[in-house]
Amino acid sequence: MIKTSTGKVSPAATLPVVQIMLQAVRDWHRATGEHRGVKAAGGIRTAKDAIRHLVAVHEVAGADWLTPDLFRFGASALLGDLLRQRRTQLEGHYADRDHIGGA
Repeated sequence: MIKTSTGKVSPAATLPVVQIMLQAVRDWHRATGEHRGVKAAGGIRTAKDAIRHLVAVHEVAGADWLTPDLFRFGASALLGDLLRQRRTQLEGHYADRDHIGGA
């Protein structure tokens, strides 16, 4: 597993950075037959950010990487947004951060 390093560089998991990491694990797989995972941490705060990253995973590395073993988010703020998105579906309005956890 390779990952961005949160706390060292801000923002860490920009889409271009994650795409380079995905290219590296894809190329490693082509050269060795071994899978390596990617953990994108830092900077992924919304469901829309997550979707963009998942599309990149599929387009750059391939569908094999769309599993928790080969691609993970390290984004605590993302959980809060996902909970707010779900509440929006159920109640018809987007909750603010004071009503649902998340950064």
